Amino acid sequence: MARPGYTGPDLCALEAHEVVGLLHRGEVSPGELLDASLARIKQVEPAVNAMPTLCGVRAQAAIAHVSNRSMLAGLPIGIKDLMAVGGVRTTYGTFGLRDNIPARSEPLVELLESNGALVVGKTNTPELGAGANTFNEVFGPTRNPWNLSRNAGGSSGGAAVSLATGEVWLSHGSDYGGSLRVPAAYNSIVGLRPSPGRAGGGGVLTAWNTEGVQGPMARSVTDCALFLDAMCGFDPRSPISLEKPEIPFIRAAGSPVERPRIAFSPDMGGHGKVTPGVAALLAGALQQVERAGGVVEEVPLQTAHLNATFRTLRALGFLAQYSRMPDKVRRHLKPTILQNVAEGRALSVEQIADAQINRSVLFNHISGILDRFDVIATPVVGLPTGPLEIEYPTEINGEPLGDYIDWLRFSNLATVTGLPAMSLPAGFMPDGTPMGIQLIGPNRGEARLIATARALELILDLPRTPIDPVTP
Repeated sequence: MARPGYTGPDLCALEAHEVVGLLHRGEVSPGELLDASLARIKQVEPAVNAMPTLCGVRAQAAIAHVSNRSMLAGLPIGIKDLMAVGGVRTTYGTFGLRDNIPARSEPLVELLESNGALVVGKTNTPELGAGANTFNEVFGPTRNPWNLSRNAGGSSGGAAVSLATGEVWLSHGSDYGGSLRVPAAYNSIVGLRPSPGRAGGGGVLTAWNTEGVQGPMARSVTDCALFLDAMCGFDPRSPISLEKPEIPFIRAAGSPVERPRIAFSPDMGGHGKVTPGVAALLAGALQQVERAGGVVEEVPLQTAHLNATFRTLRALGFLAQYSRMPDKVRRHLKPTILQNVAEGRALSVEQIADAQINRSVLFNHISGILDRFDVIATPVVGLPTGPLEIEYPTEINGEPLGDYIDWLRFSNLATVTGLPAMSLPAGFMPDGTPMGIQLIGPNRGEARLIATARALELILDLPRTPIDPVTP
């Protein structure tokens, strides 16, 4: 499929690692990049609403403190509106915090800025990141640039669209139930859910949480690896924080696996539903990998208890995070969030114990498969992106779905087991909208995951973003 047109600044069309190289060599300045980014934002924002809060003046002031020898050397980036940036409006997508301006940034933002990132704006998210259609009462909906009548996925929908349209070169995301993987798949960009503690820890009140993680989103595997390197580093304030690896992840992107070994599970052991169109697209992508010398073997996954385990852990997390909100914020929350908190209160001790046991069984089962393969490949999501106005689908292939997270089941496995997972562009549906494939790597095995994903990226050789928004 031919890529839609692109009429933005030439600098914005380059990949992040290319631009950082220009910065390191002094061939372009952070100020020039900031100007290009702001120009592109002004050009496309009226159509897509990906980055509703800008902080260009703050970014301009930060240039004076950036070294061109730092990792990102003055590269403008986006930060999801679920993470505090000091002095910048941070709403979490909820009406009760519409005027919230935090005094200081969260640790991950501090780390990124110390590594040379310039935060140019905050990207849109559904309320408190709950849901895979990016809309809220503060800023409204974010549109998919491949078809403006479609949704962008979520909850990192603004981040994905900011990349797909060339507003920024790198954009921060977060992921609990597919929040960076689904929008990556729907916007033809790369989203990496790292191991817990790899890129920052949980919040102040949920510091031991391993289900919700921060992660990099970018237009290519190499750029995603670069961004992950900028996010890594031990933080004594986080009890789950991991040490920075001795070998940068970007080196893994430079050494793609020669003959990738892929365990394929087309429906994750019956855990998820897939439309025939998505199933055919993913099967075709993996056939290309086989023709290029890779090994693809369909494997059975034992996921009978995965749904109950994920839902128990998620309900417990919602209870911990949101049950103690002040009433002035809580009274504005959408019913689905309040329902999730209520589900947490209704949990029994036995359900929580079962979830801890079952996640351990799942981890051991999946780790055994990954002893023989580089990655496990599954769908990211079972159906193409839907109409902007519909919050979530209620059926797949005529089979009814449950609540607003039931269609996102393919995200559950990596979340429950704590294994790193990536959404990689896999092709386009007949209507021209993108679709991704999910690759799950071994325990703390981001390097192997990146090297394998880079091999697939080279084999599939898909049209790249950025693009101009497409009016249907």
